[in-house]
Amino acid sequence: MGVIDVFKDLNHCVVTNVVTNWMAPMGNLTLLKAKNAKPGRHSDGKGLMLLVKPSGARSWVLRVQHKGTRHEIGLGSIDDLSLAEARDKAAELRRIVRQGGNARAFRDKVDPVIPTFAEAVGKAHAALLSGWSDKTGDAFKRSLEEHAVPIIGARRVDEIGAEHVVSALAPIWVSKPQQARKIRVRILQVLGFAKGRGWRSSPLPDPLDITRALPKQPRGRNFAAMPYSALPSFVSDQLKAKDSSARLALLFTILTAARSGEVRWASWQDIDLRARTWTRSAELMKSRQPHVVTLNAAALAILERAATHFGNDALVFPSSNSRKPLSDMALSKMLRDAGRPETVHGFRSTFRDWAAEKMPRVPSMVAEMALAHSVGNATEQAYLRSDLRQLRFQLMDAWGTFVAPSISRAVE
Repeated sequence: MGVIDVFKDLNHCVVTNVVTNWMAPMGNLTLLKAKNAKPGRHSDGKGLMLLVKPSGARSWVLRVQHKGTRHEIGLGSIDDLSLAEARDKAAELRRIVRQGGNARAFRDKVDPVIPTFAEAVGKAHAALLSGWSDKTGDAFKRSLEEHAVPIIGARRVDEIGAEHVVSALAPIWVSKPQQARKIRVRILQVLGFAKGRGWRSSPLPDPLDITRALPKQPRGRNFAAMPYSALPSFVSDQLKAKDSSARLALLFTILTAARSGEVRWASWQDIDLRARTWTRSAELMKSRQPHVVTLNAAALAILERAATHFGNDALVFPSSNSRKPLSDMALSKMLRDAGRPETVHGFRSTFRDWAAEKMPRVPSMVAEMALAHSVGNATEQAYLRSDLRQLRFQLMDAWGTFVAPSISRAVE
């Protein structure tokens, strides 16, 4: 064989290898597809899937069979695990399964590096997210990153004791008692997660010891509510101001007597304009029961404004990042900017006072249902099969006309 023939053979081998590698089967996903994927499950092949929540949160999940039972194993957030890393991790876990091992147990093996509290917050959030609603997961991470991480975030989780938790809670324990109690629970949840992963061996700080080291919290009090007689003037001023997502969300909250969190997470897919209803899923509700809100003409007018400004294919009242809801302070800021001392939640009390005094012929049960409250005792609830929707339409239509006559109109 001559030199030319040798080079021909070498060239043939190189080309063949390049073509073979190019044609080798790859996953269904690409970096671009993963980045732009819409809510739902997106398969990469061989059991690896990208889970995209309505909030835009993205995480990797591997589906495997172990001893005849199908398991879904969370691999982590797309922010912490690239597509290539997710494939490598999935391949490793599939190998464990082929060898008869427990892939979930292998994934949960003890990490020899003990993380800081800040790192543990991220790991706990990624591992527990699949069992939470979007709202719960967002509140968990955001509250800890705002109040706990700046103070104890740099400490290793095996070094954190009651005194460190106290230092994180002290700045808000009296001024924001309800939020402080929630954050205490979440800090201990992260430390419990760390202990379960083998990152700490000492017992968790005793909640009672933490409470004893902090000042006495003020007694709970009712949310400050605007007198219903002052509400039409306030709403009229807001309608004249420049439309913003927060302002429209506040007006919609008032007109539906809903909780602000339910409004901030409202999605267009849950709105039926023809039926004049807003169906809220169980995960958004405080009662963990689905609820249908009847929409008056004024609320529909606010929805029209929102659609004009922000579109109608995702969140109704989006933040500047269209994939995330408004913060819980965005609506409160509208009240502060208007020089009002009341709370957003107080508008539910305003509605209830108005219904009692101005709509006495409507049974109180109807107003309670409009607020998504449970009505009656267990026996009465067992026999009450109707959600009193027609009566609620009448009540909410009257409320809309009272609150915002300028944008209320006859609805067929």
